[in-house]
Amino acid sequence: MHQPPAAPSTGIVSEDPWSQLKSFTQARIALGRVGSSLPTQEVLDFSLSHALARDAVHLGLDTQALMAQIQATLSVDVHQVHSKAPDRASYLLRPDWGRQLSEDSGLHLKAAKPKQAIDLLLVVADGLSSLAIKNHALPLLQEIHAQAPAEWHLGPVVIASQARVALADEVGEMLGANMVAMLIGERPGLSSPDSLGIYLTHQPRRGRSDADRNCISNVRPDGLGYAAAAKKLLWLAKEANRLKLSGVALKDESDVVMIQDAPSDQ
Repeated sequence: MHQPPAAPSTGIVSEDPWSQLKSFTQARIALGRVGSSLPTQEVLDFSLSHALARDAVHLGLDTQALMAQIQATLSVDVHQVHSKAPDRASYLLRPDWGRQLSEDSGLHLKAAKPKQAIDLLLVVADGLSSLAIKNHALPLLQEIHAQAPAEWHLGPVVIASQARVALADEVGEMLGANMVAMLIGERPGLSSPDSLGIYLTHQPRRGRSDADRNCISNVRPDGLGYAAAAKKLLWLAKEANRLKLSGVALKDESDVVMIQDAPSDQ
């Protein structure tokens, strides 16, 4: 088997032979060695990233500020709902509570059901990283609204606190949406404490499973950009609307279509 060249030594730190690959990824690779241990700086960087990830899980979402930003930017109605988890500790210990609306939120949505049918309902949820929602939800919502078909009615935006992905099924069902897309903070990683995910469900209703949803992950400037994420979501939504399904039966071929539609140099 081919062996990498011997690692050069800089003082007491032996650099990793693959260090040039670090420019292509945020993953922890080519950290170097000091004897049989990692360099002190790498240990400190790891501890900082771990602390940021833990903080992202416990940080609360400022729903009032987000609501004001969305209303001012998109000029749409915004509803706030809460899961059955009364606080963050309960949310983390009881995932099932995060999948169900509180009684007050259910009554609120029942009264708020619009007369006009909703083609695609957008739900914004804190999930496991409210930092992701704080940083990325608004610009992503702007891209989705800008790229959505003119004939589609997107309805209000719903902000959900202490929410898991499945909560969107109940929200979409109560508001009579044909499709629902939940924008939710993903479980923080050591290189991305603010990664946002999108989950699309056709004909949302209580009892849907993960197999009924399509997921778009790692939405952030250093991952999948806002415009690209919105384009992928709307491609999936159009196909879900055409085929009357979502989830494992709906294959994401948006990248193939983009390649086919790309201008030729010939």
